Amino acid sequence: MTHAAQTVASPAPAPLLEMRGIHKSFPGVQALRGVDLTARSGEVLALLGENGAGKSTLMKVLGGAHRADAGEIRIEGLPRALNSPMDSRNARIAVIYQEFNLVPALSAAENVFLGREISRAGFVDQAEERRATSELFQRLGIALDPAMPCRELSTAQQQLVEIAKALAFDARILVMDEPTAALTAHETERLFQIIADLKKAGMGIIYISHRLDEIFRIADSVTIMRDGGHVADRPIGAITKQQMIELIVGRELQSEFPPRDARVGDPRLEAIGLRRGKSVRDVSFAVHRGEILALTGLVGSGRTETVRLLFGADPRDGGEIRLDGRALDIRSPRDAIAAGIGLLTEDRKLQGLVLGRSSLENFSLPNLVGFSKRGFLRLSREREEFGRYAKTLQVKVSGPDQRVGHLSGGNQQKVVLAKWLARQCDVLIFDEPTRGVDVGAKYEIYLLMNQLAAEGKAILMVSSELPEVLGMADRVLVMRGGRIAGEIRDARRATQEQVMKLAFD
Repeated sequence: MTHAAQTVASPAPAPLLEMRGIHKSFPGVQALRGVDLTARSGEVLALLGENGAGKSTLMKVLGGAHRADAGEIRIEGLPRALNSPMDSRNARIAVIYQEFNLVPALSAAENVFLGREISRAGFVDQAEERRATSELFQRLGIALDPAMPCRELSTAQQQLVEIAKALAFDARILVMDEPTAALTAHETERLFQIIADLKKAGMGIIYISHRLDEIFRIADSVTIMRDGGHVADRPIGAITKQQMIELIVGRELQSEFPPRDARVGDPRLEAIGLRRGKSVRDVSFAVHRGEILALTGLVGSGRTETVRLLFGADPRDGGEIRLDGRALDIRSPRDAIAAGIGLLTEDRKLQGLVLGRSSLENFSLPNLVGFSKRGFLRLSREREEFGRYAKTLQVKVSGPDQRVGHLSGGNQQKVVLAKWLARQCDVLIFDEPTRGVDVGAKYEIYLLMNQLAAEGKAILMVSSELPEVLGMADRVLVMRGGRIAGEIRDARRATQEQVMKLAFD
């Protein structure tokens, strides 16, 4: 009697990470509603969603910074309680937040081994820490002095120190939150190569970004969240960019950029021969009524330095600024604001907002005179105006007294915009208006920019995202080496290659 040979398939290995039914609430806010997430060894999982969708809260649960109210976390099939950052580290999880967790005064090596110092005879062995850090840097393919204080490192270098920290304790799961937000194109390419190497080594990477082109470049799969809940899981090859956007925002968008019917009038803001050292060299241009003018170029080309001169944030060596044909004596931001110029800064957290104060107070800062009578602040008028603009801009805020630092990036940007709208500015300068903002909020900001231009305001937009430049602007000025390198008069018909040629040549 013969028996057919039977082959018993071995069970598939458990995922590297499973988060099941994660709930988390804060006073008045249900931040997470039964969220599921699965990450596998040797893969990049993109975690997507609008600002405020719950992505960062979920990762803080994974990193032990928040304790989940309900749900389960499994690492390689085994349940783990992550009640503190130390629990997370012991589970070989590393989280690189948008704001790096580095001590500026300490060296790269000291930061890599902070809390896990290498010691000999009871003393920290700095030489051994530097040697071990140097080996980690070599593994990452970078040339960086381990003794260099972190405050002297660039953003990209600080990020690499964070990755070295993860490698130092042999992390298996690495979370990266908006890792390319402040990187140049070259630095981004280097980061992508490092991510590819980490994948080959078997690490599981959770990658959070609003730049969807990056997701298709490096991700193996996506998990999408909306309003604190889990919406979808897809392999990257089974979803289009349009489908991804619609799942993120929960509605259909006809295009990435809203249609625009430009009615350009007379010049409003004119810069004539602006100069400041080597960063701004004889820059002249005009922004017209009803126009969106884009100012772009490589990092260091002088874009931000130029708009800081227009706003009086930096003193100029020479040149003239005119508004509606009238010469302006702008020596400070106060002068620019009084003249009707508003600036949405490149870094809203450091320069555009007071994060420790309420949304209402931030909204009111440039508008206190308008909200006052006989030297006294009219609180009812202040709150009424804030409520009106918050409703118009659809700011997701629990109330006017909510601390602005607790809002999502997109809603923080809307608070900055609201304060300038309340000021009735004639000229609005948007410096990187959608940096760190989700696709849904981006579209709302684009619609608002179109509306402001239609009302006759002049808009100067500084952006390093070429699709945004060509999708939103009427004209494009490209800067290189502190000068205007060229002009593209019909942005909608231009190509990214044309812009880059002007930026590099």
